[in-house]
Amino acid sequence: MSDTMTVTATQAALDLIEELKGRFGPDLLFHQSGGCCDGSAPMCFQQGDYIVGDSDVQVGEIGGVPFYMNADQYARWRHTDLIIDAIEGIGGMFSLENGSGRRFLTRSDVCIR
Repeated sequence: MSDTMTVTATQAALDLIEELKGRFGPDLLFHQSGGCCDGSAPMCFQQGDYIVGDSDVQVGEIGGVPFYMNADQYARWRHTDLIIDAIEGIGGMFSLENGSGRRFLTRSDVCIR
């Protein structure tokens, strides 16, 4: 089993990212929520509105946007490949897609390489 996590996005997620870039500019970032207020949803922010800390790890990039998660969470999930999708629904209360009628969703596969 590999220790290297990957993060990819469906076309629906990439389309929503492009829409958000059009509304908020190109400097966005994702942070995989650890399960507090908005469950374990990937949250999209404008860079500067979310401060990436020393305990955050960049695990990849989707649609040209960096994707982070907390190092503790990464240690638990490192054998998992993340697939970011966009589905109908209400986005996280702090995430930029809120109000669009769609939300980002993390799907996963255990890495078997």
